[in-house]
Amino acid sequence: MQRYFINERAQDGQLVLPKAIAHHLTTVLRATVGTPVELVLADHQVYLAKVATTEPETIVKIDHALGKNSELPVDVTILCGLPKTKEKPELIVQKATELGAKRIVFFEAQRSVSHWTSKKQQKKVARLQKIADAAAEQSHRNYQPVVAYYSNLKQALTANPADFRLVAWEESAKQGEKSGLARCLQKIKAHQSLLAIFGPEGGLTAGEVDQMAAAGVQPVGLGPRILRTETAPLYFLTAVSYACELATPVN
Repeated sequence: MQRYFINERAQDGQLVLPKAIAHHLTTVLRATVGTPVELVLADHQVYLAKVATTEPETIVKIDHALGKNSELPVDVTILCGLPKTKEKPELIVQKATELGAKRIVFFEAQRSVSHWTSKKQQKKVARLQKIADAAAEQSHRNYQPVVAYYSNLKQALTANPADFRLVAWEESAKQGEKSGLARCLQKIKAHQSLLAIFGPEGGLTAGEVDQMAAAGVQPVGLGPRILRTETAPLYFLTAVSYACELATPVN
């Protein structure tokens, strides 16, 4: 069933759909009176609604709350060094949304090849946010992740506090470090927050890792293989889902 996000609350059990959503529902999907649809409203709850009218505006009646929650039990922020092609940030945003990230952040690392000028930043982030919003609908999330960008690591660390902060560092993997991520996922509790940091192509510098360590960020390995910049955050989110939702659900 189609799902839409509407940052409003129903009035008297009904809601006028925004024009873009109404067009997609009635023109693209050819919905008619009585067609059911799922709506995520401002309280992040999922409601079953049915189309009441399509002209002159599309109005839906709220039937009941469905009680569905597809969110990870922990709040995960992905902080990525800016990759060098526009396709990689788009892939990271789309797939990280599907895998449950609550916040997806990019920053200009020392080895980032791409550089977003102040004129480009707003446009780039707006496009990535649209990708996240669409992926949240497709994957039936209760939240649309927030996409953000910071021009340097210091700003990104300051703006993204968390109960647990990790950095995936290839030197940790080369040295055979295996337990840091596992220990973190064993300790974390429901509703706590987790920040995971990943480098761009070429990786993070030792200076950046030292800067993170001074801010309480723990270096961890992601196994013996060196992962691409777009693969590492998706591996990490999959591990979080397995540990917190499947193997031993956190409480």
